Amino acid sequence: MRARLALLESVERDTEWTEILRLALLHAVAELGGLGGAVHLRRFPSRLQLVATSGLSPADARAWATLGEEGEQAPAEAVRQGCRVWKPHHRFGHAVGTAGGEGPPGSGLAVVPVLNGDRPVGALTVVTTGARPTPGHWDFLCAVAAWAQERITAAPRADGRRDSGPGGVSRDVPDGSVWARERASRITALTAALAKAYTCQDVVDALAQNVLPTVAGSGHFLLVHVVEDGRVHALGSRGVPGDVLHQVDGRPLLERDPGREAVVSGEPVLVRSMREYRARYPELVHCAEATGADAVVHLPLTATGHTFGVCVLGYKRWDAALTSEETTLLTAVSALVAHALERARLYEAESTRSHALQRSLLPRGLPRLPECTTAAHYLPAGRGTAVGGDWYDVIPLSAGRVAFVIGDVMGHGLSEAVIMGRLRTAIRTLADLELPPDEIMSHLNGAMGELGQNPYVTCLYALYDSTDGRCSIVSAGHPPPAVVRPDGSVYFVDLVADPPLCAADPPFRTTELTVPAESLLVFYTDGLVRSAARPIDQGMSELKDLLRDAGRTDLDELGAHLMTELLPPGRSHADDSALLMARVHALAADHVASWPLPEDPQAAGQARGLVRRQLAAWRLGELTTTTELLVSELVGNVVRYATGPVRLRLLWGEELICEVSDGSLTMPRIRHAAETDEGGRGLQLVSTLSRSWGTRYTETGKSIWTAQPLPGPVGSTGS
Repeated sequence: MRARLALLESVERDTEWTEILRLALLHAVAELGGLGGAVHLRRFPSRLQLVATSGLSPADARAWATLGEEGEQAPAEAVRQGCRVWKPHHRFGHAVGTAGGEGPPGSGLAVVPVLNGDRPVGALTVVTTGARPTPGHWDFLCAVAAWAQERITAAPRADGRRDSGPGGVSRDVPDGSVWARERASRITALTAALAKAYTCQDVVDALAQNVLPTVAGSGHFLLVHVVEDGRVHALGSRGVPGDVLHQVDGRPLLERDPGREAVVSGEPVLVRSMREYRARYPELVHCAEATGADAVVHLPLTATGHTFGVCVLGYKRWDAALTSEETTLLTAVSALVAHALERARLYEAESTRSHALQRSLLPRGLPRLPECTTAAHYLPAGRGTAVGGDWYDVIPLSAGRVAFVIGDVMGHGLSEAVIMGRLRTAIRTLADLELPPDEIMSHLNGAMGELGQNPYVTCLYALYDSTDGRCSIVSAGHPPPAVVRPDGSVYFVDLVADPPLCAADPPFRTTELTVPAESLLVFYTDGLVRSAARPIDQGMSELKDLLRDAGRTDLDELGAHLMTELLPPGRSHADDSALLMARVHALAADHVASWPLPEDPQAAGQARGLVRRQLAAWRLGELTTTTELLVSELVGNVVRYATGPVRLRLLWGEELICEVSDGSLTMPRIRHAAETDEGGRGLQLVSTLSRSWGTRYTETGKSIWTAQPLPGPVGSTGS
């Protein structure tokens, strides 16, 4: 024995700790005449890790790779008690709780603890073939263990330095200090992950990655739920079967309920087996068994002094009792998770409100118009509760015309959303006044200046006339629309673009073009075609290629395809994106009738005759009397108060439009005539006989129009 100890003392002190343990084990087995041996060191306070073997079969080595410190195995008992242990008459594998038969008579396990001062940090085990070791053998084993611990303390680290660390063992040795570092590392990683968690599911994912695998066994499932009004509501899960989640979500809390116990006590509730679960919570055991877990921990979630939920961890196996260190870890984890969930729930609630505001500011639905078929898509920016300022609108106007509007308020937040709402309201009001596009944009520019916030706003207003296919476009710093012709060719409108609102100096310039019937107009905000990794020219080129291949695809499907291709799901987008598409239709040429009228009192009689003949040709005779009265009043006012040239136009669409134009810029206004007045009742008559009426400026003067509903059977046939 002395010779072996002297030989060990001669080992160089720069020898690595793995070689030290191998030499110590070889001499211990040889001195006792054993069959083999092993060395375990503490990786965590609750577990022992196999770090060296001699003469063991692979099966036995695997069986003894990790031992629970609270178990009945000989090394665990030696570490737990801090003294030598003898386990006789067992095969090595059987002694650690694995399947196996009896060993030879007198065989057994001789184990001595590896001590760091008075604290056990591991165990040295020899599989003997003879009787119980003699006192000399025990002394030798203790001396070898002491030599190994002393040499490990002074052994070099991987970087060549000597540093014993807090446990008195080299930092390369997985002892209790490693558990502390591992716990700190996990907490750090979890804290970093929770800091980036926006939603409750993000919190669950962070837990699953950083906590579920680390405590007392292999993680199997994770469920986080809140308790509200005596019921359980799931916030997120990982590994829970869908049918089980359906049963759990919304269930009432029971009298015998682990969730209730965790909430009331504020302490973790541990259930180590399904047998124990069945005995303690028989009414809930079917849900627990359906998860496939063998053990479950319920952690209370407490924030701001209020316990509002439970985090449930399920494990497929359980290696040891929940130690004080692990309880401390779980308590710290539950506190972090509780505060993260509180933030996530506030974020989700605020996000829901913000997006509800966003949806309320955008059109709830696009109007169904005979002049066009429309579809729109909106995609908010990446994560964040702030809403954006992108908007779009489709505004029906008189005489077969329709306005398309799209705009973008730079930035995100409630102030941008408020500006967007004001702009959309203002532009609808201005459009209803039938002002030309350039004047509408000038009024918007002035309104933006009065807001006093000087936001960066782009806007595009396009006015389409279905009677002649003309489209008038005014842009205040907005990207040009794309036009897809009926033959499939695609081009971007060559806009005469002005600066954004507040930066422009009116008047705004108008771009005129003729759009063939059944063409597709595509309006968009820059978030669809521009990003940090993609310049706007490249994005517009990609949009053009996608539109070229679109053909006659349904507009909703086409919009979804464009959004998916240009803004792939799963990627973060820094800006909102709006897309508005309109397939324009033309009013049939034989549904339009127009005549010049003389500037004399006979014009009203000629107008009545023209109306009578045209309505007879259109088989709208039921409207003749009313239309004659309307035309007489409108033409009479023009002849009396305005100047020429005078023109009468009838449009037969979903309603009958009667329009009288002249060269005057004076707009008529309705008023209440006194009983003694000889005139002033003409517009009251017009308002009574028509569904709606109005006026608008033209390039040469103004137009006064009326709209009448068509007779049911004839109208449905004619339209």
